[in-house]
Amino acid sequence: MILSDRDIRARLAAGDLALEPLANPELQIQPASIDLRLGREFLVYRPAQVTVLDPGDPESIAASMERVEVAAERAFVLHPGEFALGTTIERVKLPPDLVGMVDGRSSIGRLAVVVHATAGFIDPGFEGQITLELSNIGSIAVKLYPGMRIAQIVLHQLSSPAELPYGLERGSHYHLQSGPRPSQIRLDPD
Repeated sequence: MILSDRDIRARLAAGDLALEPLANPELQIQPASIDLRLGREFLVYRPAQVTVLDPGDPESIAASMERVEVAAERAFVLHPGEFALGTTIERVKLPPDLVGMVDGRSSIGRLAVVVHATAGFIDPGFEGQITLELSNIGSIAVKLYPGMRIAQIVLHQLSSPAELPYGLERGSHYHLQSGPRPSQIRLDPD
């Protein structure tokens, strides 16, 4: 079951669902989702730095990335074929009985910008800013402005609360993340 605007407001008021800062609830809470705004930090892959990304070698990933922080009044330019990790301004905290699905807003998609490659699923118990996997699949560069509503989260009710939600007890890699985080796949148990 997808939560409606009425359900979203009730869960936010009850405090078991948190999304902060919610700058403009009237604008950001949609009929069945919440709009998320683009943060100022980005991790950009620089292909000239390494010849291959090796999930088993964290140095190859670290060497290929550059952290970029964009001033609030400036834009981040996403070039054709470029991939970058961004972040939401909002910190999300999901209770054990809700999951979130993050996707791009249609207005952003119509500019040929994709906001996630595969990681659109937000587990119950997750807390932190959401990392966005930004790709420009078009043929023209696109300016992305910090603060713009770039994505939306749709909240789904689970049939029952998760027994062991996402978080420190599970050893979850991205719990309490702040800013964009590179892949932590090397921490996966075999």
